[in-house]
Amino acid sequence: MRVVRKGRLENLAGTPERGLLQWYRDPLPTNCVAHWVCPGSARRGFHNLAVFYESCTFNCLFCQNWHFRRSSPSAGRTISAKQLAAAANEQTFCVCYFGGDPSSQMPHALSAGRLLAAKGVRVCWETNGGSDPRLLDMAVDLSLRSGGCIKFDLKAWNESIHRALTGASNRRTLDNFARTAKRVAERPDPPLLVASTLLVPGYVEAGEVEAIARFIASLNPAIPYSLLAFSPQFEMSDLPRLTARQASEAEKAARAAGLSNVRLGNRHLLT
Repeated sequence: MRVVRKGRLENLAGTPERGLLQWYRDPLPTNCVAHWVCPGSARRGFHNLAVFYESCTFNCLFCQNWHFRRSSPSAGRTISAKQLAAAANEQTFCVCYFGGDPSSQMPHALSAGRLLAAKGVRVCWETNGGSDPRLLDMAVDLSLRSGGCIKFDLKAWNESIHRALTGASNRRTLDNFARTAKRVAERPDPPLLVASTLLVPGYVEAGEVEAIARFIASLNPAIPYSLLAFSPQFEMSDLPRLTARQASEAEKAARAAGLSNVRLGNRHLLT
């Protein structure tokens, strides 16, 4: 994360020395997007080192974690990659980078990830997939070596809908997803790659899901796909909750498109 202050270009966060984030120990099993295909769900007594990066490369109107927008790198509350890695102990089974999004602070996440992997911690990512492809390759390498996974949030298939909801194109996300899918055969179990989509009433329903699922199936029909129920948040707090019928139609559309491993999550949010 670089900003201009008084005419100078400064690295205020996102470097190995300065990460703008919060972290906490999340006891396993947790509500990770990939928990249903992850061995961590069976490791009771251990925990996930949850790393919430307080920055993002998208500007989603439905952001479920929008509170990070109140943070500022100039406030001075940052942590180095070494300090973050030092937080891992004998009960740390895995680390999950999310946010916000780790793609906005990749040098920090990669640096901490290498240190954590060296301690035997599995490195996982939950991302919009918008990072530079070269940095993505490094993230995938870390997950492959450590036993972790990378979870792509495929927010929409139609680029116009994606731009309207996130302020960004989805072309790099889809390209990066396809790039990562080429490597899933390197370690089939546990799955290296997992996809998810937030079902947004009126915007991302069965039609969008069918198109996304068809894309995933064309790469590898066994890639796990999680559909998540919408909770009215941020600029879309006035939208209705997703209905059980809408969720069911989306789930059926994903399976009909050729995917063999589909799950509907956040069922408690359905009306």
